[in-house]
Amino acid sequence: MSDATATEYGNEAQFEDYFALLKPRVMSLVVFTAAVGLLVAPGSVDPVIAFASILFIAMGAGASGALNMWWDCDIDAIMKRTQNRPVPSGRITAHNAMVFGLWLSVISVGMLAITANFFAAGFLAFTIFFYSVVYTMGLKRRTPQNIVLGGASGAFPPMIGWAVVTGGVSIESLLMFALIFVWTPPHFWSLSLFLNSDFTKAGVPMLTVTHGKPTTRRYILGYTVLLTIVSLLAAFSSIGGPVYLAVAVVMNAQFLLGAWKLLNRSEAAAEADFFTAERKVFKLSLLYLALHFTALLVEAGLRALDLNVANWPQVV
Repeated sequence: MSDATATEYGNEAQFEDYFALLKPRVMSLVVFTAAVGLLVAPGSVDPVIAFASILFIAMGAGASGALNMWWDCDIDAIMKRTQNRPVPSGRITAHNAMVFGLWLSVISVGMLAITANFFAAGFLAFTIFFYSVVYTMGLKRRTPQNIVLGGASGAFPPMIGWAVVTGGVSIESLLMFALIFVWTPPHFWSLSLFLNSDFTKAGVPMLTVTHGKPTTRRYILGYTVLLTIVSLLAAFSSIGGPVYLAVAVVMNAQFLLGAWKLLNRSEAAAEADFFTAERKVFKLSLLYLALHFTALLVEAGLRALDLNVANWPQVV
């Protein structure tokens, strides 16, 4: 949709429309994983600084969302699940969305530099750039591996939270990154299985569009196997422990079972039951990540209370 078309409605934009530009559902995941990264990091930080840092990381995530909606307003207008977003619906002009995103980017990065440290702020700036430019402008419309490579942007927040406390990167923060990075493809591909018509109409080269659903189902299983390995590695690191290991074993078993069932699904069966199994795997993937990071938080709490199992073996 052009700015000229949207101008007719642009003045009617409400607070909730600008809030919707921030992609609050995505932001909530960013806030949660960044907070976990901050809380499990060795050392301590003043609670006020910690709260402010998470707030500015959330603003940075919102900036990325606004810039994504500005650039993608044309294809958002085509897909059913995105047609009511503020820009394609005409409630906010594309220009205003761009300006809003750029200002939020500058403010969030600048304030994180003042509040926490320059390394964390630089990391946040790189994350915004990666999602807005590398993924949204570069990868999304050009390659079926868009979500694989672009998924890195969603995996950076726990590393930023860790950097707020430590001022650097470690094997533990890389493991949290790897967990989200490898989780993203099977999570999003399960969504694309039942939203394939949207991506096809919009011309977005998702794997389901370019290689078909059977191939996508095989990829989901393959990445789920890799995800199992990554999540279990984290159990034997300094941020892991028996609680995390128990969660990882249970959730990976369920995710693997779900991926295996998808692999053996015929397209006729999937369409006949409105992709119920695919929707279940997508919802399971959300629970999977939430429980893994919650378990990391529990382990950090147990260590703080000296209640964790003594001499828990660490291999990474």
